[in-house]
Amino acid sequence: METTLIYDGSYDGFLTAVFTAFEMKLKAVTMVTSERFQQPLFGTYETVITDQEKANRIWAGLKKKMTANELRRFYYAFLSERPTMEDTLYQAIVYVFASKTNVASDFTNTHILEVSKLTKHVGREKHRMEAFVRFKLTKDGVYFANIEPDFNVLPLIKNHFKKRYADQKWLIYDLKRQYGIYYDLEQVDVISLEFDTDFDPSKTSTALFAEVELEFQQLWNDYFKSTNIASRKNMKLHIKHVPKRYWKYLSEKQ
Repeated sequence: METTLIYDGSYDGFLTAVFTAFEMKLKAVTMVTSERFQQPLFGTYETVITDQEKANRIWAGLKKKMTANELRRFYYAFLSERPTMEDTLYQAIVYVFASKTNVASDFTNTHILEVSKLTKHVGREKHRMEAFVRFKLTKDGVYFANIEPDFNVLPLIKNHFKKRYADQKWLIYDLKRQYGIYYDLEQVDVISLEFDTDFDPSKTSTALFAEVELEFQQLWNDYFKSTNIASRKNMKLHIKHVPKRYWKYLSEKQ
């Protein structure tokens, strides 16, 4: 009989669920976030409370069996949020712990291979967000940017922006997941916001953003147009490097 373990959606919560599966010696187990849980017709289910100590024990065990790069792969795969991600990672972890040698890069194993594929997708999205984020200066003096990435990459890009924009306050908000990261010149914190119903993230509202921001965007648009050579336009190549789903947040595309 299959047991469903319900966790809070965090990485520590997932690792706690893995610990619980090992502790209960479950043969058939599935893991799901509380948001996605649907009571099964058959089998049992249990809510797992995130326990930092249990999560750390699983993580410490993985560190003994894997390289730092392989550990990174597992974390990246988790951030993919794919419906089958938990099962893939759990089976990969079981495989790693069951072996006396390091098999975390054994791509002949279906689950290890899938972890690698998910890592590449998430890594590609991370680099695109670092390249395509466009900040707008608000009247409060905070540089604001909103994104809707395919994967949950905010935890992966915060250090990049903290180093690159260390001398200014900024906020990057994930509209799809409804949380953001805010840098106050000292540290990066996770925050949640409530937007007005008429808030349009693709527009630069004069009620929210500084007048100098509107002027800067106009200058940037003029520059973008002046440097564009119509005879050399290659839309197929352009879309390959800058997919259309990002255009609504790029000021030069407005």
